[in-house]
Amino acid sequence: MAVSVVKTGSKYQLDADQVLRASTALLSHIKAEDQRKAADSTVKKLPLGDGDDSEDDGSTGEHSPIWLILTTKKHLVDKNRMKPGKIAVPHPLNPSSTLNVCLITADPQRAVKDTIADPAFPPELAAKITKVIGFSKLRDRYKSFESRRQLLAEHDLFLADDRIILRLVNTLGKIFFKSSKRPISVRLEEIQRVNGKRVKAADKKRPPTDEKIASVAAPAVVAREIERALACVPVNLSPAATAALRVGWSNWPAQKVVENVSAVVEAMVDKYVARGWKNLKAVHVKGANTAAMPVWLADELWLEEGDVKEDDVMKVEDSSKKRKSIEGADAGKKSKKSKLLTSAAVERDEEEEEELKARKSKLKAQKAKAVAKVNGDALLLPQEASSTPKKPRTKLAKMKKAT
Repeated sequence: MAVSVVKTGSKYQLDADQVLRASTALLSHIKAEDQRKAADSTVKKLPLGDGDDSEDDGSTGEHSPIWLILTTKKHLVDKNRMKPGKIAVPHPLNPSSTLNVCLITADPQRAVKDTIADPAFPPELAAKITKVIGFSKLRDRYKSFESRRQLLAEHDLFLADDRIILRLVNTLGKIFFKSSKRPISVRLEEIQRVNGKRVKAADKKRPPTDEKIASVAAPAVVAREIERALACVPVNLSPAATAALRVGWSNWPAQKVVENVSAVVEAMVDKYVARGWKNLKAVHVKGANTAAMPVWLADELWLEEGDVKEDDVMKVEDSSKKRKSIEGADAGKKSKKSKLLTSAAVERDEEEEEELKARKSKLKAQKAKAVAKVNGDALLLPQEASSTPKKPRTKLAKMKKAT
């Protein structure tokens, strides 16, 4: 990835004063909270010994870490990267002389043990490496979750040969790779050279014909690689728009935190964040249990101005108008249907009313007929008389009517 060049005074750079203010406020808050918890706690802490330098380096569990939170506009990577990257910082996070390091090597492990025991290897660094284990023994001895948790608790830091670090994902499992002690890769293999030129990765399987290549590099080279790994900040990337990196400790002065923050941000922008500063959305610093303090915020919420267009807004408005017109047409159709239903209901009510009237008149006639029969009255009711057929007139009756 090309290194992005930022001009002095540009908005795409950190403000050292803002980083200092945020770091000072964060460290003051953490210190005040620790004092308050110590005052409320009934457990008394034992005094530190004369030879304990944990107050200076902050490498013990007595002090909480300071985290740098980077938020991007698009995902950093497309998939999980199990091989962590490394960023060199001016103030290492693990400078303690009592650091307990476990080194996981490729088989055979005896070559690495002999290299560490070599007189050319720095004795101070050799004292920190308390365990060297090969991949085969690690796989056979630490199969249960309990044994893996015990191994995780016994050591402060884990280093692994970059030849087998990807195979550790299934061997160590989520107990390691979901914790802050994920193994950091180191190069222990001798760099293969043919005629003074470095062999490419694609040609490593073909052994050189003229030179013999050792499985482990020289003691000075191995020591240099391990020291670089101990002094770096590991970068574990996942398909997300946020990355968290540990940049300091709560007992550090604010200036040390500022220098580490500046170094980590510049390295992340140059090597790991695609599109550099333009893809960066926000930078914060926070403690383990504190709110995030803003350090840098982007002016734009998108990568390019072309990502948001006015024409798209007009199309959305037109579509909303069209939707409203369609809804109005549906409402008109519904009103016609409702009118038809209403008229049908009125006609039905009129028919029922006429049927009810006819039924009532019929019942009334039947009742009157029954009463007349009981009283012996042979007179016909007007309804019945009108309903009985008339007898034809005789010829004599017609003549009488004429006279």
